[in-house]
Amino acid sequence: MPRMLDVSEDVRAEIGDAEADRLLVGDNAPGSYDCTSCRTPGDSEQERTSTVLFVGEETAVLAFAHATCIPSQVVQVAEEQLQGAVRSITGSEQDAPGRLTPEQAVLGITSGLVLIDDELHPALVVEPTGAIARPGTDGSGGDEFLQLLLEQGFRPVHRMDQVPDVLHGWSILLAMGQLHAVLQPGTGGGAPVAWWQAHAPLQVTEGWRTAANKSQTVLVYAAPAGSIGQQPREDLLRDALEKAAAGGLLVAAAMPLAGT
Repeated sequence: MPRMLDVSEDVRAEIGDAEADRLLVGDNAPGSYDCTSCRTPGDSEQERTSTVLFVGEETAVLAFAHATCIPSQVVQVAEEQLQGAVRSITGSEQDAPGRLTPEQAVLGITSGLVLIDDELHPALVVEPTGAIARPGTDGSGGDEFLQLLLEQGFRPVHRMDQVPDVLHGWSILLAMGQLHAVLQPGTGGGAPVAWWQAHAPLQVTEGWRTAANKSQTVLVYAAPAGSIGQQPREDLLRDALEKAAAGGLLVAAAMPLAGT
């Protein structure tokens, strides 16, 4: 039976016309699925469905999502992250999303509004659950989270009274008013890849969304594990950020908003 599938030109180019046509007529496409964005059930026979192709260095996985969640697209991801997703799908391993490398920490993200020069700015605070080792090492060099981000273009924050510089090539993916991913430039000038990707879309407040849509920019702050913590209020989050900055434990960048 034909499916209500959206297959973007980028996805079609990757999988080929023959495979795309087979999907559209109902071959090789499930009727029911779990949306790769919101993780709730979907039915391609009853509702418009997006085909989403996750592409790693050696592996590609075709997934499905409600068209109201995300459009059909190609998403470049790290091979290791993609392999972890495959293992999770097959039940051989339940990898945590956002895992940087095996036996390393998961990135946690908190959203909040930050007041700078009497203006509220939408912000994300990134803090790993543990020490981050440099890829390809055994971790004996200690926590290199901040150094790795500095090498990517983040800048140290000493006081919370200035808006960070824009980090070109990075962006914040917001779809249907929910946070989906932090994207970084692909290797060799390729398509952006997910530096952090939500297991399920992250809810943000109406005030945060309004501020983000107004400025089209999100401030991203990052600190080592244990520097910020889970703060129940924005004033406490601000205090924790100021303390981390004073201690030389905070880096930041401004990133353009992708989506709505």
